[in-house]
Amino acid sequence: MRHANAIHSPLNSMCLIGKNSKGNWVVQGPQSKYGGLFVNRADALKFAMFENGHPHAAVMVPGILELNITPGR
Repeated sequence: MRHANAIHSPLNSMCLIGKNSKGNWVVQGPQSKYGGLFVNRADALKFAMFENGHPHAAVMVPGILELNITPGR
C-alpha cells in the first residue's frame, strides 16, 4: 500500500522559467529548492530539465520572474 506522501507527481516538481527585470533568464524550482540565472534560454531549459527530471514540468512565465533564494517559499 502506498502512502499519500510517497506519491510523486510532476506538479510537485514543477519549475518556472522566465526573464527577470534585467533581461536574464531565471529558473525557479518548487519551494525555491533550486534556481539560477542564465544568459540564454537554452541554458535555462537545460538546467531546469536536469534539476527536475520531468521534461513536461517546466512552465514558461510570460511576465517578469525574479529569482527567489529564500527556501520554502
